[in-house]
Amino acid sequence: MVGQATARIMEDGKRLHLQHGPIDIIAEAFGDPAEVDKAYEQAADYFQNILEAAVNDLALLKQPVGDIDPAKLGAIGQRMYQAAFTFSDGYYVTPMAGVAGTIAGSVIGAMQVGRDLRKIYVNNGGDIAFHVKENAIFTAGIVNNLDRPELNGTVVLSESDDVAGVATSGWRGRSQSMGIADAVTVLAKCAADADVAATLIAGDVWVDDPAVHRRRAIDVDEHSDLGVHLITTEVGVLSFSKKQQALARGLQTAAGFIDRGLIRGAYLSLQGESREISVINKNKMRSVA
Repeated sequence: MVGQATARIMEDGKRLHLQHGPIDIIAEAFGDPAEVDKAYEQAADYFQNILEAAVNDLALLKQPVGDIDPAKLGAIGQRMYQAAFTFSDGYYVTPMAGVAGTIAGSVIGAMQVGRDLRKIYVNNGGDIAFHVKENAIFTAGIVNNLDRPELNGTVVLSESDDVAGVATSGWRGRSQSMGIADAVTVLAKCAADADVAATLIAGDVWVDDPAVHRRRAIDVDEHSDLGVHLITTEVGVLSFSKKQQALARGLQTAAGFIDRGLIRGAYLSLQGESREISVINKNKMRSVA
């Protein structure tokens, strides 16, 4: 195990920082101060063993969902499995595709037990679980290029939008990608589903071009759950036509997930071009002019 899990209130006195190994979470709750304090205590207690629980199931979680008996998994592993299984038709996908979103969702669930809070969010490295009620809103920024982070769009959500998870994936991120999207941001009913969907949509943003370089996943990281599948390692300058083709493929995948009721919206970006699709009010997911 990597060190000990830590929990601390940040310098602003409002947000909770949870960290253990690769897990780095910022959480914030809104409501009566006593309720917020208890929610933070619950999050810290729950967080102590979350990495160990995931590591215990790691060998199984790195396998494609069709090869896994979910009964052999712990609670966290089963949540990861279910999210991956939901999107597995026609895809090679392992439960690891939803690890960050699942952990965010698990932590927010622990914070909510017995608590009366107006709003909560748990941000696990950009994969976010949140809860809003009454007249509260949740606003998240959209970044097109993680290597040059700036605000390129916003999404504003309320309780009526039936969204509780926002996740982003792309070849520039911390995870491996089979596609060439700079970033794909997905809205879904839970963070685990958003995480898996973002991974798969980003993987389908693809066009064959000499500017695109790929390697086997295990040659980049011997521990990769993608094995011998090719992942993107470099994307040079693409023509406008090629960008259009790649984004169209990803948008088709996103539309299919929306039609099946699996996600609520998606925003795709590639080298300065972006596309969006959503079943909620279009004004709630928009580019920044």
